[in-house]
Amino acid sequence: MTQIKKVTMRRAILLLPILVAACATPREACISNARAELGRLTNQIRTTEENIQRGYAIARMRDESSALVPCTKSRRDGTTYNSFCQTTATTRREEPVAINVAEERHKLEGQYFRLQSLGPATDAAVQQCAANYPQ
Repeated sequence: MTQIKKVTMRRAILLLPILVAACATPREACISNARAELGRLTNQIRTTEENIQRGYAIARMRDESSALVPCTKSRRDGTTYNSFCQTTATTRREEPVAINVAEERHKLEGQYFRLQSLGPATDAAVQQCAANYPQ
């Protein structure tokens, strides 16, 4: 599979949740929005815990490179000919990044504190969604 097809497939996969959300009922959309911040915070906590455990963070880098690939072009009269076209290929890689473990632990404490207050607020928002959009 070519790099271009892989990138296109990744984009399609990333758009899938948006398309599914567009089909959600108003109640489901409300609940999803109410839980979104809690989900983001939970992911941040997981990442911070993993960084502390490893002793370093992981940066996701994107590299782009140009290449000439064979392609078919059309003339104004409708005939085609073989040529070369420039394409850009994107690759992703992970790179270790140094962290201050003490700062990460302090950040984690703040995230846990935020989680404690966000949990009840999320529950209340979900209950409000159920009240606003009964089934």
